[in-house]
Amino acid sequence: MKKQKGFTLIELLIVVAIIGIIAAIAIPSLLRARVSANESATIGDIRTVISAQAAYQSANGGWYTSDIVCLNAPSGGTCIPSYPTNAPTFVDSAIRSLASKSGYNRSFQSGGTITPNTSTTGTASTTGYAYLATPVTAGQTGVRAFGGDASGVICFTPQGTAVTATAGAIDLSTCNILQ
Repeated sequence: MKKQKGFTLIELLIVVAIIGIIAAIAIPSLLRARVSANESATIGDIRTVISAQAAYQSANGGWYTSDIVCLNAPSGGTCIPSYPTNAPTFVDSAIRSLASKSGYNRSFQSGGTITPNTSTTGTASTTGYAYLATPVTAGQTGVRAFGGDASGVICFTPQGTAVTATAGAIDLSTCNILQ
């Protein structure tokens, strides 16, 4: 009888089973890493908005903007009337768009209205703001929801429900401060 070379069906099944076990161990770790990366990117974006609003406040006679678009296009009457058109912007268009990014839905809330001096301050000026982010799918794209406001504080809710903000200020009694 002629000896045939190759693998038996049992050997192939054992290899497939071993690959399946390795995948079952690795995939949850990869998903946790993705959630962690989404949360880190979102915290970074909130810090960017807080810094951009501080710079905007300095250039806008001490007032924040009530329109997040002004952080990307600050020149003009509604934003900063005297801001040069060729001067740098405060944020990039990805943050300004408020689209879902890094597994989080973003929103921007304006504070109280003011009566601006329109020769130095834009009509889109406000006393405060809140930038909020909630996971697109809680537990999968992110675990915690985040928010930041004019106080410079970033807070989170551990269960992924939206951070509460009223008139452009975060209600710190409903969230945990991020250290």
